[in-house]
Amino acid sequence: MRCTPLRPDAIAVLKQWLLRQPGEPEDPVFPSSRGGPLSADALQRLVSLATTCKTCHSLKGKSVSPHTLRHAAAMSLLQHGVDLSVIALWLGHESSETTQIYLHADMQIKQRAPAHANASGVVSTRYKPPDPLLVFLERL
Repeated sequence: MRCTPLRPDAIAVLKQWLLRQPGEPEDPVFPSSRGGPLSADALQRLVSLATTCKTCHSLKGKSVSPHTLRHAAAMSLLQHGVDLSVIALWLGHESSETTQIYLHADMQIKQRAPAHANASGVVSTRYKPPDPLLVFLERL
């Protein structure tokens, strides 16, 4: 079973939700129509419905799943400087090697890396290939 810890704003919303829900503390937070816990398919369907709302223009035409939400949370942690091994523990990965994919996916980290590796004092710039090289590559 995998889980994603909740941010304080999500916790506040959930607390309000739980205050309005009848039942016992051990009852599912989001019950199915039969009162039991939601299946993975039902949760996927709810996430899809929530992301296709008319007010979420930035999500229009995008496929969003619970896994996408976990991935977005992990990428946000990485971009805010949280160590990769901590993110691996947070996500419940058995090995921190599984979490390495986030390093490969984050272009901002790749672009900042040369600034940390340059001991010569020379400011590095992003490589800009000359026009003839670009023309050659486009013809391939």
